[in-house]
Amino acid sequence: MTNLVTGATGTVGRQVVAELLRRGQSVRALTRDPAKAGLPEGVEVVRGDLTDAETLAPALEGVTGLHLITFGGPYFAPLETGPRILELAKAAGVRRITVLHGGGPSLLEDAVRESDLAWTVLMPVEFMANALEWADGIRVDGEVREPFAGRLSAMVHEADIGSVAAVALTEDGHAGQEYVITGPQVLTLEDKVDTLAAARGRKIRLVELSEQQAVEQWRAAGQPEDVIGFLLEAYGNTPPVGRTVVDTVEKVTGRPARTFAEWAQEHADTFRS
Repeated sequence: MTNLVTGATGTVGRQVVAELLRRGQSVRALTRDPAKAGLPEGVEVVRGDLTDAETLAPALEGVTGLHLITFGGPYFAPLETGPRILELAKAAGVRRITVLHGGGPSLLEDAVRESDLAWTVLMPVEFMANALEWADGIRVDGEVREPFAGRLSAMVHEADIGSVAAVALTEDGHAGQEYVITGPQVLTLEDKVDTLAAARGRKIRLVELSEQQAVEQWRAAGQPEDVIGFLLEAYGNTPPVGRTVVDTVEKVTGRPARTFAEWAQEHADTFRS
């Protein structure tokens, strides 16, 4: 079987590619710029753009498993091409689809759910990789500057999202399922900072910002206003799903979810000056 991974150079897409390869699958990766993909040997890298559905037609030839993202373009703009992408997938003979839920309404996800294909919706909570946003501040100033220090997160290792996707694409029993995917622990902001400090071998200060200070920091970093609004809501009023551990990873893959301590050790050099 050949599996096409869209968003293949992204945080989760790379992990889907890696896990499919580990399982001995044939992998085709879709990207706007194949020359910059930097994907492992053995991956067939093809050019395509989800915002232009017709570019997927050649990439879908011979594909039986398809991993989809629901956004395209800057700042995770929702795709408007979802229904056409599903038409092309069905015409190509795709049998299984995984969709990375984007957190909001999606024409593509709606089209997938309404199809008669074997679909699985992946609904991960906060990515552990989000901690990479702190890398510069930690390396330069030895600190993390964030609002809502008391917030809780059941953050998930992106490799576990990839593992769940790969199982759903290659094994029976996952059709019609919505999988909330979390890590094995609920962490405070202080827990995360302490874990990163232990991994890099040096202390890190946690500086709690007011909401206004956080907004100013995000604006200075170029975040659009709708993203800032989302961050204020997500961090200031984290919904129960984002701070409740579920055992999806173990049930689907047969092994426990990876911890943030494991993630921090894997990326420790990124946080060292």
